[in-house]
Amino acid sequence: MKKCLMFQGTGSDVGKSVLATAFCRIFRQEGHRVVPFKSQNMALNSYVTPDGGEIGRAQGVQAEACGVDATVDMNPILIKPFGESHSQIILRGQPHSHRDVFDFREEFHRYAWEIVTQSYRRLEREANLIVIEGAGSPVEINLKDRDIVNMRVARWLGAPVILVADIDRGGVFAQLVGTMELLEPEERELVAGFLINKFRGDPSLMEQGIRWLEERTGKPVLGLIPWLTDPGIEAEDSVTLQHRTRRGEEKGEFLRIAVIRHPRIANFTDMDALEREPDVVLDYVDRPDSLGSPDVIIMPDSKNVMEDWLHWERSGLPAELRHRLEQGTRMVGICGGYQMMGQSIESNCRRLQGLDFFPVTTIYSTEKKAAKVKGTVNVAEGLPNRLAGLPVEGYEIQTGVTRPIPGSMNRPFLQVAAGEPFRESGQITPDGRHWGTDLHGIFDNDQFRREWLNDIRLEKGWQPVEEVIRYRKVREAAMDRLADHVQTHTDMDRLYRVLGWTDGPC
Repeated sequence: MKKCLMFQGTGSDVGKSVLATAFCRIFRQEGHRVVPFKSQNMALNSYVTPDGGEIGRAQGVQAEACGVDATVDMNPILIKPFGESHSQIILRGQPHSHRDVFDFREEFHRYAWEIVTQSYRRLEREANLIVIEGAGSPVEINLKDRDIVNMRVARWLGAPVILVADIDRGGVFAQLVGTMELLEPEERELVAGFLINKFRGDPSLMEQGIRWLEERTGKPVLGLIPWLTDPGIEAEDSVTLQHRTRRGEEKGEFLRIAVIRHPRIANFTDMDALEREPDVVLDYVDRPDSLGSPDVIIMPDSKNVMEDWLHWERSGLPAELRHRLEQGTRMVGICGGYQMMGQSIESNCRRLQGLDFFPVTTIYSTEKKAAKVKGTVNVAEGLPNRLAGLPVEGYEIQTGVTRPIPGSMNRPFLQVAAGEPFRESGQITPDGRHWGTDLHGIFDNDQFRREWLNDIRLEKGWQPVEEVIRYRKVREAAMDRLADHVQTHTDMDRLYRVLGWTDGPC
């Protein structure tokens, strides 16, 4: 059996995904053919593979860290929650069904394991090392009998497990000792050691505690990873948004962009490239009274557009948005956010009035499409000259169809194609200041992003910024920086000895 290494955590958001990404890059830098794997993922942040499959964002990013194209086998089961107890199931990149929690627990797991094992075996043929990520905690007692993502995977493969704990949230010794105590004896044997993540302060203050922990558990602490303020790696879960704050009350020429944080926000990494721009302050807003006076309001995607729009109607957001538009604030909608800005949203014989800003209506269906897309910004009267004709690319994930209302003034924003002839997509207002699109990742297009921001600057009477940030290079540099950070603070020689890799990983 080819070599593998698994990262499990004492809980959610302890840093498993980021550390797995770091080790994907570390092993790649050492010259190995490495790929990521996570059997089951629950996330609203998707990644579209080159062949149009949908997987969790984290595994797509980890594939980039490995320097390989992402495949659906890297995350064969993706669960996308609609609400508190209902989710969409994506199997090997394609929509499979909608299930409630009870049905999932009682029925789905019976055949899910075969899907997991088949995907892993296919990956084995492509790589000599597989970095595996678990989910949540391996000792959720109420879930262990249906586990297909944590210790069941480790037992099946005989995979050594690195247990990750988050010291920043407190109770790190209780996290690790408690998890070890709740594991079965054969599961404890698979734990090769610990990584203590998100440390702040003087490492010498941890020496006594680490000695006690190693004596208490019989397992080595392989690394004390200092807090990395900005790892530059796309997040998997929107829980990370609560830690994102504006830069501060900067003075000078900063463009202020407010992103509406839907209760079920999806694909929020669409905004990551904007956060890298030196003249942008990005603020995630979850209450209408927190909007302030931004230059732009972005309505991002949502996994449940109708329920999220009802939430905003109850909170009074539509009135606040219309007020800001009257004051001259620009507005952008992406996928579900674009649909909310239309005239109506329809699903299952229910029809909601949208913001009625664009003359379009969206009708949802059971069919879902995901694809990589390329295109250009439309050349039309009223469009800013800086944007017209610029190339763009990204991906679409659609479960509904958004169409112009017959007889309305149709002003498509893009001409796009995904293997088929070019088609019109999105909408833009006659003055070119407001637009909506189904294209995720549109801000990852460097020239488009910079020219759009410069158009706003020119309207404010500011000089344009000529330097164009190459976001792909920024991402690559961030992964190298993350790998160096983790490698520096991990005892790699001890790690290899513990794993029995006396001559390195492979």
